Amino acid sequence: MEIILAIVVGVLYTAGVYLMLRRSILKFIIGLILLSNATNLLVFLSAGLVPGSPAFVKPDGVGNGVMADPLPQALVLTAIVIGLGIVVFTLALKYKFFELTGTDDLDQLKKTDD
Repeated sequence: MEIILAIVVGVLYTAGVYLMLRRSILKFIIGLILLSNATNLLVFLSAGLVPGSPAFVKPDGVGNGVMADPLPQALVLTAIVIGLGIVVFTLALKYKFFELTGTDDLDQLKKTDD
């Protein structure tokens, strides 16, 4: 299972970098989303897949045997929130850019001498 997920991470990174190198700003934002998701999956996989119970302990402080590590889950949850904020910010920048220039293709921009 880890091999399949490692291949998925590689494909997400490859697609994200490819889309970020395109000339359209919308494709750049989609590539940023893919890179963010690939990084989240990589952090989650770095802790290893544990087929254990959730990271809860009994009231006496003793664990339930094999438990999943809660730290990578907390890091991924935080990264998801930060990634969402970055995507919203870049979408707002794209909206203002399109409003001012009338295009989202960087090849169609005209050089102006103001």
